[in-house]
Amino acid sequence: MKVITTALLAAALQLGFTHSAFAESDLAKIQSAGVFKIGTEGTYPPFTFHDASGELTGFDVDIGREIAKRLNVKAEFVEGKWDGLIAGLDAKRYDAVINEVSITPERQAKFDFSDPYIASKAVLIVRSNNTTIKSFEDLKGKKSAHTLTSNYAQLARKYGAEIVGTDGFNQSVDLVAQGRADATINDNLSYLDFKKHKPDAQVKIVATESNAEQEGVLIRKDNPELQQAINKALKEIKADGTYLKISNKYFGADVSH
Repeated sequence: MKVITTALLAAALQLGFTHSAFAESDLAKIQSAGVFKIGTEGTYPPFTFHDASGELTGFDVDIGREIAKRLNVKAEFVEGKWDGLIAGLDAKRYDAVINEVSITPERQAKFDFSDPYIASKAVLIVRSNNTTIKSFEDLKGKKSAHTLTSNYAQLARKYGAEIVGTDGFNQSVDLVAQGRADATINDNLSYLDFKKHKPDAQVKIVATESNAEQEGVLIRKDNPELQQAINKALKEIKADGTYLKISNKYFGADVSH
């Protein structure tokens, strides 16, 4: 009886090893299915949104489609609210999240990221004819327009500004253009998108924070083959001019760094 049990155990262990050795990686599953499923919001212009015809588009959407093309598969987008987007990756509703997900130590503890594909910096925006505010330090005693709980409002307070409450980026910039606020600190990507649609707006950038927040493609842990394939695709997209074309389409500038 002991010999039979030992033999069965050995066979089971061997079977387990064999199954593990030939288990399909996420990349193999994607290529086998011919589809790269991507989680995204679809309500966050200019990154991921629906155009006038109802078609899903945006900077992140175009990047996702280009990655899929270089994996020799089709991109399929699964839309969801931001609050549940990352949980959906855990639940295996899709293979990756491409939705301006910032690379943070907290997220890196549970997930893996691709190399950064876009960088976001805090910029100081003032009225075009303003000559008194040239740096963040010049905000002391000035009125800065922000949503009250934003990180940018905290940054403005740190520099000694008085906060003028707003509903969001557009209202903040409007108050600056109208002279009802001296400045606003905001995201350079939002500013570039704004100026692309309103090139005549009477505002300008006078200072930029040196430390950029970087975003990457979010995938599940322990998928080195998929991570390497996405990184290779991103390098190709940048090397062949595709990235700059997409970047100019949405921002009128190179937003890779």
